Amino acid sequence: MTSLDPVAFVRGTPPFDALPEPAFEDAAKALEIVFFPAGTRLLVRGGDPSEHLYLIRKGAVRLEREAQTLQVLEEGEIFGFTSLISGNATIDVTVEEDLLAYRLPKQQFEALLAHGPFAGHFASGLAERLRHSLERSQVVSFQPDLAVPVSTLLRGPAVRVPASTKVGEAARIMADRSVSSVLVDSDPPGIVTDRDFRRRVLAAGRGPETPVLDVSSSPLKTVSAECPIYEAWRILLDAGCHHLPVTRDGAIIGVLSATDLLKCTAAGPVAVMKRVERLGSRDALPGYSGKVAEMASALFNGGLEPTVIGGFVARLNDTLLTRILRWAEADLGPPPTPYAWLVFGSEGRMEQMVLTDQDNALVWGEDVPGARAYFEALSEKAIADLVAAGFPRCPGGYMATKWLGALDGWEDRFRGWLEKPTPQALLEASIFFDFRAVHGHLDVSRLRARTARASEARTFLSAMAKSAITFRPPGGLGLRLRSESARFDMKLKGISPIVFLSRVYGLESASRTSNTLDRLRAAVDAGLIGKDTCDTLSEAYRFLLRVRLRVQIQAISEGRPPSNLVSLSDLSSMERSRLRDAFRAIEVWQERAAYHYRTDLF
Repeated sequence: MTSLDPVAFVRGTPPFDALPEPAFEDAAKALEIVFFPAGTRLLVRGGDPSEHLYLIRKGAVRLEREAQTLQVLEEGEIFGFTSLISGNATIDVTVEEDLLAYRLPKQQFEALLAHGPFAGHFASGLAERLRHSLERSQVVSFQPDLAVPVSTLLRGPAVRVPASTKVGEAARIMADRSVSSVLVDSDPPGIVTDRDFRRRVLAAGRGPETPVLDVSSSPLKTVSAECPIYEAWRILLDAGCHHLPVTRDGAIIGVLSATDLLKCTAAGPVAVMKRVERLGSRDALPGYSGKVAEMASALFNGGLEPTVIGGFVARLNDTLLTRILRWAEADLGPPPTPYAWLVFGSEGRMEQMVLTDQDNALVWGEDVPGARAYFEALSEKAIADLVAAGFPRCPGGYMATKWLGALDGWEDRFRGWLEKPTPQALLEASIFFDFRAVHGHLDVSRLRARTARASEARTFLSAMAKSAITFRPPGGLGLRLRSESARFDMKLKGISPIVFLSRVYGLESASRTSNTLDRLRAAVDAGLIGKDTCDTLSEAYRFLLRVRLRVQIQAISEGRPPSNLVSLSDLSSMERSRLRDAFRAIEVWQERAAYHYRTDLF
C-alpha cells in the first residue's frame, strides 16, 4: 500500500523529487504533520500571509476569491507557495474535506528556492495561476469549457502492470508514479485502483502477495479521447466508478479519474454528488438546494445545454432520494414487501434544473398485513426530508403521503384512466404517465406496459391532445413583443405546450421513456411527425429552456426565488426573434395535432 511515512511521500512528490539528497534531508527534518477539520479557514484574502508550504496527504482544500471557487486541491497537491513568495494572502483557502497535510516552514522553503528545478516549478505554477486569475477578473462568469475533449485533462500516459503482478508491487508502482490506478495487462485488460486496495485487500484481510488479478476490475469501461468533459461526467455517474481509461484509435492513452474532473470545476456534478454521498444526517439537508443551484449555474455558464443539465440534476436528486429513503428504512426497519418510489413531472422526465415542488408516489408489491401502515410512515419521513432539502410540498397533493398503494391497485388505476378519460382522469394521467422509478426493488414494468397500451386508446389520446392544446403561446404576439414591460410565463406559454403535446405523441408511439425530446424522436420513428418537425420543435424547446434557466440563475444570484416569468425587456433582439419563431412553430404543430387527433369531436 502507499506509504504513510511523510518523508517518503514528500520525496515522491514534485518538485521535492528534483532536490539533491542533502537539501532534501535538511528539509525533511523540518517537516510537520498537521490536521484541520472541514470548514477550517487556513488563509484569508488580505490577512496574514502563509508561514508554511502545505502538501496534502488526505482530504481537500478549496481556493476562493470573492466567494468564487477557483480550484479544489486534493492529495499530492501543494498550496501556500503563492503567499510565501509574494508575502501577501491573495485568496481564501478553506478546508473542503478533513485535511491531513505535511507542511514546511517558511525558512526551509526559502532555502530550497536556491535549487533551480525546485524554484522553477513554483515560478511556472505561479505564472499559470496569475494568468487564470486575470482571465477570471476580465470575464466574471468564466467557467471551464465543458465541451472540450477529455484528453485535455490527462496528466500522462496510463501506468500498466503485468497480469502476474502482486498487490504489494502494484501499490509500490502507484506510489512511485503518484497515480491512483494502474491498468492490468490481462485478457481482457483490467484496472485496479487505490479504492480496490482499501476494500478488496485491507478490508478483506488480504496481504501484499495477493495476485492483482484477484482484486482488479474488468472489462474496462472506456471513453474516447474526443469525448467531451460533460459526457465523461455522465458516464462516471451512471457507471458508479471513479476511473475511466481514455482511448484513441483503440489504444488506451491514459486514465481519467473523478479527481481530474473535480479539478475541472468544483461545482460540477461529480463534486456535488460526492457531497451528497457524504451526507451523514438529516441536519445537512437544508444546504442541498443551494448545491443544486450552484451546480446548475456552473454547468450553464460552462456551455452545457439545459437538457444535459437536467439529466445531471436528476441523477443528483436520485442519489439524495436514495439516501433519504435508506434513512427512513433504518428508522422503521426493513420494508414488509418490495416497493418502488416513483417521481413525476420534470423530475420524472429528467428535465428539472432548479428544485421545484414534489411530485411522487409509492408502489408496493403484495398487499401483506402491515404494508400500508409501514409505507405511510416511510412516506411521511421521506416527504419531510425532501421539504428540508428544498423540495416544497406539491400544492395539489400529488405526493406519496396520499398516492400510495399496492401494484395491483396502481395497475387498475392506470387502466381506468385509459378507459374513461374524464377531465380528472386526464389530469392524473398527465402527471403519473411521466413516472420514473428511482428507488426500491419492486419491478414496475407492468405499469410501463400499461402506459404502452395508450397507443391503442384512441379516445383517450384525442381527449388528452385536446387538453394539451389548450396551453397556447401568448396571443397578440407582435404587439407584446414591442412592449418593454411585457412579461409572460415561459413554462405555461412556451415549455408546457411542447411537453404536454409531446406526451400525447409519445404515448401513441408507445415510447418507453417520458423525456420530452425522446418522445419527439419516438414520434418520428413511428411515422407520426416528420423529422423536420421534430428538429424544429426540439430546438424551440431547448431555446425556451435556455432562456428560462438563464433568468432563473440570475434571480438566484440576486437572492430572489427563481420564477417562470420572463420580461421581454431582458431579452436581446435576437432572442425576441427566436422567441417568435419558437411560438410560431408551436402554433403550427398544435394545428396539425388538432387535425391528427380530431379534437373537434370532443
